[in-house]
Amino acid sequence: MLPNRGFLSAASDRLLQILDQKASEILLQNGEVLFAQGDDGDALYAILGGAIEFSTLSSTGRKLSLDIMRAGAVFGEIALFDPGPRTATAMALEPSRLRRLRNRDVLDQLQDHPDLAGDLLRLAGQRMRWMNTQLSEQVFLPMPVRLARKLLHLAPDSGNGHLNLSQSELAEFVGATREAVSKTLSQWKRSDVLDIGRGSLTIRDRQALLLLADPDIS
Repeated sequence: MLPNRGFLSAASDRLLQILDQKASEILLQNGEVLFAQGDDGDALYAILGGAIEFSTLSSTGRKLSLDIMRAGAVFGEIALFDPGPRTATAMALEPSRLRRLRNRDVLDQLQDHPDLAGDLLRLAGQRMRWMNTQLSEQVFLPMPVRLARKLLHLAPDSGNGHLNLSQSELAEFVGATREAVSKTLSQWKRSDVLDIGRGSLTIRDRQALLLLADPDIS
C-alpha cells in the first residue's frame, strides 16, 4: 500500500491510482544507486519504504549531500515535463521500496484527466521553494543554524530523534568542515541537546534545537 504521509498524504486520488496501477516497483539494497548525476531521466518515483539520499558533485569532485527522503516522498517530477540528465545522484541509505512512473504513462493519463496536472504543478512548486530555501540558508545563515535546521529536517518529530549519520556526512549536508560540525555537536552534547554515538546521534531536547535553528535567537 502507498504510505499516507509526506506528499502522498495530499496527492489526488488519480495520482494515487496510477501509482498503484501503472507504476513498477523497484527494490534497492543499502548503498545501491537508483540513478547517478548525469544519467538520462524520464520517470517520477514515490518512496514506499526506506530512505534515499540525494547528492551532487562540485566542479572539483567534492560530494555535497542535498537531502534525505523517506516514505511518502515523491521525486523526479522534473523529468516528467522535460526528460533529460539527472541533476543529482539518488542512493539508498537502507533497504528501500519505490514505485517508478514513466513519463509516457503520465502524459497518457494527462490527456484523459487534466486535473492530474495539479499534482505535478504542486510537486514542482514544492521543489522550487525547497531549492530557494537551501540556497538562501547556505548564503546567509551561520553554520550552527544550518546544522540545527538540517537535523530537525532529517529527524522529524514523528520519529525517535535518532539519526544514523556520521559527522562527516552532516558536514556534507551543511557545506562545512567536519571539524566545525564536530565542535558544534560537542557543545550541544554538553548542553544535553543531543547524544553523540559512533556514526550516529540522537536528539534529546527538540525544543532547544528549535531555538538553535532560529537565526534571530541564535
